[in-house]
Amino acid sequence: MSGSLVDDESRSVHPKADPMTKTAPQPPRRARRIDPNNFHLGEVLRANTAGGVLMLIATLIALVWAFLGKHGYEAFVEYPIGPYTVAEWASDGLLTVFFFISGLELKREFTEGSLRRPADAMVPITAAACGMAGPALVFIVINVLGGGTLHGWAVPVATDIAFALAVLAVAGRHLPPSLRAFMLTLAIADDLGGIIVIAIVFSTDLSFAWLGGALACMLLWWILQRRRVDNGWIYLPIFLVCWFCMLHSGVHATIAGVGLGLLTRNTPEALNEPLDRWQHVLDPWSAGLVVPIFALTNAGVHVDGQLFAALWTNPVPLGIIAGLVLGKFIGILTGSWLTVHLSRARLGDGLTWGDMIAAAELGGVGLTVSLLIAHLSFLNNPEVYDEAKAGVLAGSTISAILAVLLLQWRTAVHKRWRREKARAGRALRAGAGAAPVRTGTGPGSTAGA
Repeated sequence: MSGSLVDDESRSVHPKADPMTKTAPQPPRRARRIDPNNFHLGEVLRANTAGGVLMLIATLIALVWAFLGKHGYEAFVEYPIGPYTVAEWASDGLLTVFFFISGLELKREFTEGSLRRPADAMVPITAAACGMAGPALVFIVINVLGGGTLHGWAVPVATDIAFALAVLAVAGRHLPPSLRAFMLTLAIADDLGGIIVIAIVFSTDLSFAWLGGALACMLLWWILQRRRVDNGWIYLPIFLVCWFCMLHSGVHATIAGVGLGLLTRNTPEALNEPLDRWQHVLDPWSAGLVVPIFALTNAGVHVDGQLFAALWTNPVPLGIIAGLVLGKFIGILTGSWLTVHLSRARLGDGLTWGDMIAAAELGGVGLTVSLLIAHLSFLNNPEVYDEAKAGVLAGSTISAILAVLLLQWRTAVHKRWRREKARAGRALRAGAGAAPVRTGTGPGSTAGA
């Protein structure tokens, strides 16, 4: 998950709902084409694919750098800047901005989005929960049977939604808009689960004094928001002090960003709220700087024959790969199927189980949060840490390739259905009659492939 999780039309200048008018929710629109005569870098970085593309480029640079000059790469990421190294500043410092945006997006969903009415999002929410449990179970089984360690069970549970949405935007742009809505809601719930895992599992040697300081900053932030103090410069020192206190509290520093994001004011009926303004300002910085720097400092691993063999023989990287490729797929698909068949919840408009198969595999693309959890899990074991990073990259790559193939298959199926529907419509208008559409072969049919 990099950049931002929500689509362009639902953020930045997000139109607030009119409480006096009840209108049906509109499907997500396609991302606007960027006019080359009116070029703005910020708008480019807010585009659906920008964060994923930049993160991919930074990851490739890190891999090539580590392969050609392992010692030079290690010297770069371990170079001290003040009390921390470059890698630590990226993981514990810059990434807090990314998690602050995640907190803002969660707040938006809780106040005016899909999570405001969980019943409307039951399928993707349950799919997200099962999509976290599945990879963890796969990792645990492989490591128990293979004599590995259970420390990395949380590495494959996360979905990198920015990269996943970039894949969907390229390979599945002709699929129903409800598929993107499903992935967005799943990602929001998945983010919340990942944040809880980081806060609980990786909190060690708690200092209640520092934690109290962080909570006091959050309380002050909440009071100022309640009193509608909107000068952003007032909040900057509160953010920095809260981050510093959280960094020394034993709880991972990025949790400060999430907490402050959730406490930011967002009234559905009001326009130009702090949540809208701050997300509009910070999105390009997150997609264009924060996440690529994190990928550059954490994705580099020297891949040689020994490490490549370890991916398929050692239980830790094998468990991560299997968790992302198989565990995510099984978990998301099983959670969706059980929810639809055991409740009144239904799939989105135009979606079939064939589409859900593609979406389930797309959920196995995990980079940013998976790399962060690998960093937290194996920081004191460099050899296993390298294997875990390589496992995340390999599993995400395999999942992305399989998802592209499945999305192209579903695109071809939907195009065929649309052609058949158009021919039937033309035949009816010509008065020649039309053959009935075959049961179970069209979009929305529960029997559709």
